[in-house]
Amino acid sequence: MGKLFCSSCCLLFFLLLCFELGSAGNVTYDARSLIVDGHRKLLISASIHYPRSVPAMWPGLVQTAKEGGVDVIETYVFWNGHEIAPSVYNFEGRFDLVKFVKTVQQAGMYCILRIGPFVAAEWNYGGVPVWLHYIPGTVFRTDNENFKFYMQRFMTYIVDLMKKEKLFASQGGPIILSQVENEYGYYEQGYGEGGKRYAQWAAKMAVAQNTGVPWIMCQQYDAPDPVIDTCNGFYCDAFKPTAPHRPKIWTENWPGWFQLFGAPNPHRPAEDVAFAVARFFQKGGTVNNYYMYHGGTNFGRTAGGPFITTSYDYEAPIDEYVYLILPKWGHLKELHRAIKLCENLLLTSNPVNISLGPSQEADVYADASGGCAAFLANTDDKNDVTVSFRNASYHLPAWSVSILPDCKTEVYNSAEVHHPDMQPLRSSKDSKTLNWEVFVEKAGIWAEADLVKSSLEDHVNVTKDASDYLWYTTSITVSEDEKFLKQGRSPVLMIDSKGHAVHVFVNGQLQGSASGNGTVFPFKYKKPIALKAGKNEISLLGITVGLPTAGPRYEWIPAGLTSVVIKGLNNGPVDLSKNTWTYKIGLEGEKLAIYTPGGMNRVNWVATPKVPKMQPLTWYKTIVDPPTGDEPVGLDMLYMGKGLAWLNGEEIGRYWPRKSPKNGKCVEQCDYRGKFMPDKCLTGCGKPTQRWYHVPRSWFKPSGNTLVIFEERGGDPTKIKFSKRRTSAVCASTSEDYPSATLHLKCPEDTHISKVKFASYGTPRGACGSYQMGDCHDPNSVSVVEKECAKRNECKIQVSAQKFSSKGNCSAGRRKLAVEVICSS
Repeated sequence: MGKLFCSSCCLLFFLLLCFELGSAGNVTYDARSLIVDGHRKLLISASIHYPRSVPAMWPGLVQTAKEGGVDVIETYVFWNGHEIAPSVYNFEGRFDLVKFVKTVQQAGMYCILRIGPFVAAEWNYGGVPVWLHYIPGTVFRTDNENFKFYMQRFMTYIVDLMKKEKLFASQGGPIILSQVENEYGYYEQGYGEGGKRYAQWAAKMAVAQNTGVPWIMCQQYDAPDPVIDTCNGFYCDAFKPTAPHRPKIWTENWPGWFQLFGAPNPHRPAEDVAFAVARFFQKGGTVNNYYMYHGGTNFGRTAGGPFITTSYDYEAPIDEYVYLILPKWGHLKELHRAIKLCENLLLTSNPVNISLGPSQEADVYADASGGCAAFLANTDDKNDVTVSFRNASYHLPAWSVSILPDCKTEVYNSAEVHHPDMQPLRSSKDSKTLNWEVFVEKAGIWAEADLVKSSLEDHVNVTKDASDYLWYTTSITVSEDEKFLKQGRSPVLMIDSKGHAVHVFVNGQLQGSASGNGTVFPFKYKKPIALKAGKNEISLLGITVGLPTAGPRYEWIPAGLTSVVIKGLNNGPVDLSKNTWTYKIGLEGEKLAIYTPGGMNRVNWVATPKVPKMQPLTWYKTIVDPPTGDEPVGLDMLYMGKGLAWLNGEEIGRYWPRKSPKNGKCVEQCDYRGKFMPDKCLTGCGKPTQRWYHVPRSWFKPSGNTLVIFEERGGDPTKIKFSKRRTSAVCASTSEDYPSATLHLKCPEDTHISKVKFASYGTPRGACGSYQMGDCHDPNSVSVVEKECAKRNECKIQVSAQKFSSKGNCSAGRRKLAVEVICSS
């Protein structure tokens, strides 16, 4: 009885503690900060979008963010994922918003809910339902009665749902801020007076919802009280709210950037992200939200853009597969700890700015009791300097901030990365040969036509985004007298399109393909075609690759074919644009849902020992077991062309291993110094933008899993493999004059350090995977590290001249140790 009573008390105490940590209370604000239950808060927030992962991943994601020093989880609310038709709502699976917010609450964290409901976010159609565009008289995001009616109805639905579940802070829940609209300030002027009226209406409508928490509008320069205008960007240290009584909030700090099919991959160094965050808090910031902290996956057809990849990894601190991006995650964790050491002084005292040089300054926060914290900044993007502050010398690398929580001891410098770096490895060694069955689509009209017109119609106006695919079919009769039939010179088909891609079929045979890109959606096609004497059927498969996500009047951006001409016939060019065109939306396999368990038997799958390769319009089906182990799983589609993939009816998404140009602006090593832009540090030139496609472990059954692929233009399915993501190499570096001067190496769980690939104490150069010895080097570096670390999962090495000796051109006080090791099981 005593033990039972004690256990019950402990359980009750634990539950009360979790409730207290995951709930807020009264939320107000002033010029310095948010005030939660009477306490000023300096907050680190992390964007994690619930439909870009799966429910089984949510607890781990939220906990990993918390371990990284995060206080708040932020997410958009995705209107078109929830209201799939007027008043028809979906809150199942990945779209279980209530479950996600409660997961945040159970972790003892706050939540920022950006309801929008326009979100941009590289999400299809910016999150607005496509059906709304086709309600007559509707114009998005302006003083339009239709748009405002449906926007307010959805906003109210979400607010009421959160109230019902008692999830606002005013009800004891975790939601401390909500957002209406999104980055409208970029486009408001383009809508004229209607835009101004709409922005004011949106703010007042949101406030009237009576959530009991403040509302924000990001990048909104005329946000009315009591709404708080906030900043989005790579740097927000110079941002000032438009009213002096509002706190300085950074709603989108971009630690990376999104990817586009066929483009190189952007890379933002951890040093620059940390510099931007430190400067923000140095200059009075109160809430910093990383967009994204975990980017996740654009499952199914949710990616917008157009041309946004299925991966939305964003080079965020937690990657698409829930692995830590190191050293970024660790470097920012250390930054968060350093900032929190200064929290009380930052929130209760006014800074004094002191010049330390032409591009160097200190901001000092001190109180009457003698407490003092300082941020020392060097904004010179080329030169390291040594500055004098309070009769002491401090080395400031270029483009860096040092944090001194007591105005004496440097506990952090944004340019000094000391957390281990990890290099990912893809393993498919236990992947088995797959036995495929196939079903081949008919090229052209596969059932009763959806539309017949003597014109080329806009792609989206016909499909209303029910499918990526739209068949345009017409015919041409070729006389036996045509010269090309005798001379062997084929006529040329020329197509103009507003986007995004097309596959050309003549008499059922693929003739060629063309597409735009993420920068220029329109494209031209010009290639010879094989015509015969008599009637020829021309079938053009138009394709969208996600709908536009933002911009003034973005819902009116066209897509599809605008001109079709054949040259090389006796009587000159033949313009087919005004021919009679027959339209069919989507694919037969889509219509029959043959990728789902309930629809697979609706067609005749053909099992063949020799799987057809490079065959267009082909569905492939196979039965697979889950890969062994518990590592995250990706589908390797390097040898396929372009299409869609499903596992057990779940939408993996679009695949397209489209290569970026070889002659792109890629760099082997990125200089973190200076202002970052998405094209500054590109990687992966000449390689596929996305080769692997995330398949969540929770989608697998113990056995008998069905993988379905639809291939548009031809590939080699025999080379499709599941690969497991794991870590192979771990790196770390630290300087001997850094406060802790300790190098920390840690392999993933159940692995150990099997080899020291590189070690140098002195002046090593480069980054993880490409370290090189400098002019100063201790030749015994490898043996010292082996002695300390070999066969261990984790080790720490004190970096000092007593442990190491250095030879060559060395400078005391700036020597460092750089190490790369291999981890094995």
